[in-house]
Amino acid sequence: MQLKNRKICEKEKVLQIESLLGQYGTELKRLSFLYVKDHTLAEDVLQEVFIACYQNLASFREESSYKTWLIRITINKCKDILKKWSFRHIFTRPIMEGELTSNNTPENQSVQKMEKDILAKSILQLPLKFREVIILFYYEELSVEEISSILQINKNTVKSRLKRSREKLKMLLQGWEEEWRS
Repeated sequence: MQLKNRKICEKEKVLQIESLLGQYGTELKRLSFLYVKDHTLAEDVLQEVFIACYQNLASFREESSYKTWLIRITINKCKDILKKWSFRHIFTRPIMEGELTSNNTPENQSVQKMEKDILAKSILQLPLKFREVIILFYYEELSVEEISSILQINKNTVKSRLKRSREKLKMLLQGWEEEWRS
């Protein structure tokens, strides 16, 4: 009888993981890509995140939302990969590929794609501590308080990093603009 209850719990756990994957999988994969700059590695991170989620689902204390918890796990997994010597010394990763969703003219689509590529390249050039607040604030649309909780830093530090990130990003984008005009 006890074994039967355990199987039901495992089935519920699997259903919960499938639900979380359906809800947050794409977002978490995008987030991990913005950290590791490689689609295959981002998929690997996503798998590791949901394995960790499955293993620790019973210990989830519901002090935060599942989304916040999964983002924290994703960031930690990405940072683990970035710390590895082999990752840092292999080669430059391809830049994020954006999809066009509008029905603009081919010229407008080309300009939009170029702008997205330049923005993505610029964000990926930022140091990690600045890149992560930009990603969490603008791409994941998290509040300063949520970012503070996820990164385990003071709210004022988040605000300061956001401000400095924007300044650095503005300088990088101006550099691209000058390069494009010449």
